[in-house]
Amino acid sequence: MSDPKKRAKLPRGFVDLGPADIAATEKMLAEIKKSYELYGFEALATPLVEYTDALGKFLPDQERPNEGVFSFQDDDEQWLSLRYDLTAPLARYVAENFDRLPKPYRSYRVGPVFRNEKPGPGRFRQFMQFDADTVGTSSVAADVELCMMAADTLEWLGIKRGDYVIKVNSRKVLDGVMGAIGLGGEENAGRRLTVLRAIDKYDRLGAEGVRALLGKGRKDESGDFTKGADLRPDAIIKVLELFSIVDWVAQSKKGNPPFQAGVDSGAIDDRKAEHIGFEGVIGGVKAAVGSSSTGLDGLAELSRIWVLIQSAGYDDGRIRIDPSVVRGLEYYTGPVFEADLTFETKDEDGRTVRFGSVGGGGRYDGLVGCFRGEDVPATGFSIGVSRLYAALKAINSPIVSASVQRGPVIVLVLDQGEIAHYQTFVTQLRNANIVAELYLGSSGMNAQLKYADKRGSICAIIQGSHERAKGEVAIRDLVLGAELAASTKDRADYLDLRTRAQFSRPEAELVEAVKEVLARHP
Repeated sequence: MSDPKKRAKLPRGFVDLGPADIAATEKMLAEIKKSYELYGFEALATPLVEYTDALGKFLPDQERPNEGVFSFQDDDEQWLSLRYDLTAPLARYVAENFDRLPKPYRSYRVGPVFRNEKPGPGRFRQFMQFDADTVGTSSVAADVELCMMAADTLEWLGIKRGDYVIKVNSRKVLDGVMGAIGLGGEENAGRRLTVLRAIDKYDRLGAEGVRALLGKGRKDESGDFTKGADLRPDAIIKVLELFSIVDWVAQSKKGNPPFQAGVDSGAIDDRKAEHIGFEGVIGGVKAAVGSSSTGLDGLAELSRIWVLIQSAGYDDGRIRIDPSVVRGLEYYTGPVFEADLTFETKDEDGRTVRFGSVGGGGRYDGLVGCFRGEDVPATGFSIGVSRLYAALKAINSPIVSASVQRGPVIVLVLDQGEIAHYQTFVTQLRNANIVAELYLGSSGMNAQLKYADKRGSICAIIQGSHERAKGEVAIRDLVLGAELAASTKDRADYLDLRTRAQFSRPEAELVEAVKEVLARHP
């Protein structure tokens, strides 16, 4: 008898996946893996659980219980936590194996991560990430290479050029702006982080939502209140200029008749247009950071990155300098980047929206050093697998496009006393690399055929006493059987369809007969 206190209910923030989603996701991951390996990255797997103090101050959400992670105490009284991303475990692994690893060390990892955060639409407590990182070099060429790989990966997965952009900024530029509004110095580290977290929500909340978070705070749709950074009005305007710079450059290009004439005539191609945009952005950012040495270092960094982007030929709109990009995690120290999908889709309310970010990353030169007492340069890129999967479904990418999930060939059991004989049929099919299953229930023939239909099977094997006496098996084509049931064809076509929908063959020809049916429905 069931326990009335127990209820079959999925916890908030988690999802179940069926066979179709699993198969499509695995296909997508295989393609990402090929792309990463083409760039020379090698596989690494780390456990789901780390010591809590190994995650340290880099926990994602200071406003939630357990600081954003799921934690528990081991029998030795040490605290353990489920990993919240794949970067902190990598830093621990590199530090632990530093002397034996080649430097730079290039690896990729894929797997689930966990966030003890408030769930919401598109915001889960368990989700999958696919990361690639280079540890042991301070060259911005490593950052640019990750951006190039991100662009190549998106195209490999079926996202057309022009439907995405890899946006690049520098945390040094952002720190320069923080200094310009009076938030420089170690004593303002907490407020700077609050401001950066607010800016990072621009795509989701828009200018007014960010403005509220930069000010007194914001109440969301559920009534929860998030305390703001409490900046002065002039400082808020200064911060929001980061976004207006990019918008202004885009609008000025569109509203400039000579420029538009050059584009229309072909005198200004994609690369020239992007270079004009770069010059405009750099000019605007230079004004925003003022005399900040950190901000000016960031500008010089972005200029070096742009030179490499140009030399690699990715300056045609695939990779773009964008000062509005903010990665919210605390440990980024230099270039930061985001993979943004620019095509439009429908949100949950049917409104037309841009799809937005499917991944990002940046340079985190201080993370590995937490374990070694010295900074170790590192940079990485992370794909949000679930979000990218949703994007690929939105554009009907062949990588994940819905296909008919075919079930196994079902061998019916019409006589329990002959189950050993039926098992030989299953073995023959499996030996021929044909997915097959012996029906293990206790239902009759019609129920077994309905079971095969629910499994999405193409055909079923039937042997009653009549067929067994003749040493034969009946092969039922379930696809044609369904067509036969709904048929309105003339008598000749109907009889032909019925003949092909079920036929008998000697037991010795079982495998060939099944292959014949499977070939009809590739």
